[in-house]
Amino acid sequence: MPPDNPKLPQDPTPIVGAATDITPLTHFGPKPPHERTAAEEAGTINWEAIAASARFKELLRAKRRFIIPAMIVFIVYYFALPVLVGYAQPLMEKRVFGAVNLAYLFALSQFFMAWIIAALYVRAANRFDRQARAIIAKDSSAR
Repeated sequence: MPPDNPKLPQDPTPIVGAATDITPLTHFGPKPPHERTAAEEAGTINWEAIAASARFKELLRAKRRFIIPAMIVFIVYYFALPVLVGYAQPLMEKRVFGAVNLAYLFALSQFFMAWIIAALYVRAANRFDRQARAIIAKDSSAR
């Protein structure tokens, strides 16, 4: 169906307020954060003050307290398989059931270890996100 105005393009998507807009720009009051442009966001939050705050530094410490040990555990667990296969071959060759030996089970367990660490990180990241939102909200309300 052609547009009523022949000067309009066939696809009205680039036109602000077109019928294809998800939500028309007719609401009043401040725009929700997800609709603001970078230019509209500039100056709304004092990022330097947040970066210098004790709460932000504590958030960074909390992230390091989780990420560094998790990374170390994962790397040690990951490299334990080739080390054990190379230096503890009789142990790793022990059959558990049928043709399946400890080396196969250890290799399979690495999938589960990765999933467990990922699940723990998702849980921790949700906590970090809540802390970050609280820090930003505190700074925004202080203005």
